[in-house]
Amino acid sequence: MPELDITIGGRDFQVSCQAGEEPFLRAAASLLNAEAAPLVAQMGRLPEAKMLLMAGLMLADKTAAQEDEMARLQARIAELEAQGSPAPVRIEVPVIPPQVNETLADLAARAEALADRLDEQVA
Repeated sequence: MPELDITIGGRDFQVSCQAGEEPFLRAAASLLNAEAAPLVAQMGRLPEAKMLLMAGLMLADKTAAQEDEMARLQARIAELEAQGSPAPVRIEVPVIPPQVNETLADLAARAEALADRLDEQVA
């Protein structure tokens, strides 16, 4: 069983853990140390038990706040899912732009004018 040396609030501790859990233990110790360090800086040297208790309570408070926020967000997600998807918006895109009709009408008029001229010249 691996033993790790961790530091919390300026104090060193030796802690055992299961093989493979070392990174998780180091991460947890780092979180606890991040809470203990400001306590030690503000209050000076605290008894070990009080420092660990205060740091643990501060972490528990943060965890509770995050759980409340997660519950609020999950409720909002459930509310949005219950509303269902909005009806799709129908968007019509003309296949032939309006300018094409005008251009074709102009070409047809020119073709008819040329046909009339040819008829006059032939007759």
